[in-house]
Amino acid sequence: MDPQDTVVMTPPAPAVATAQATGVAPRKYSGALVVVEGIDGSGKSTQLYLLKRWLEINGYRIHFTEWNSSPLVKTATKRGKKQRLLTPVTYSLLHAADFADRCERQILPLLQGGYLVLADRYIYTAFARDVARGCSEKWLRNLYRYAPVPDITFYFRAPLEVAVNRILSGRPKLKYYEAGMDLGISFDPVESFRSFQGMIMEQYDKMIEPDKFVKMDGTLPVNKLQKQMRDMLAERVDLKRFEPKQ
Repeated sequence: MDPQDTVVMTPPAPAVATAQATGVAPRKYSGALVVVEGIDGSGKSTQLYLLKRWLEINGYRIHFTEWNSSPLVKTATKRGKKQRLLTPVTYSLLHAADFADRCERQILPLLQGGYLVLADRYIYTAFARDVARGCSEKWLRNLYRYAPVPDITFYFRAPLEVAVNRILSGRPKLKYYEAGMDLGISFDPVESFRSFQGMIMEQYDKMIEPDKFVKMDGTLPVNKLQKQMRDMLAERVDLKRFEPKQ
């Protein structure tokens, strides 16, 4: 029997539920959620950091969260990676547990508290990476069905070779799972990484329209891209709601 049809993970029901597959449920929070997505080397983290600093300097109420950062799950994930014990399904479930913990303890409470939440990677990372690893998209969408729908999702897209070269120029060595070596694509970590990132990009591209991504050109100069990001955010989100209270 396919484990993806039998494994069920149901986190505690949050105060607000949004259905990724069927539409957006009525909001029950006053905050806003801003997400950046893209393959490694696309420029997303740099741009979110610059946006975060700009908002902080101007006194806006913000909270930053990033993928795979829950202290509750970190030890298990690190051990599994080190010993290369993770199958695509167990790897996916660890990330789902990580997200559930952060969603319950950070994301939802702060959205309900009227904060602007900035997320460096969100559930779409799971949809892209885990499907590339062979997991069922339907299973994944169901697994994360409780997740709040972002107010805006910036999808940073750079040509595969550009993104890959950015990573390789700054890394002395690629990690086993990072390079997709668990998939048996190639014995060469660099070639495996390039192929894996291409597979992930293909999944992201499929989500542009159904998940309403705002596509950003990851090859533009940093300052120009940052201006575009701020302008688009201001169009989608009323930033005055997050200004310092007088």
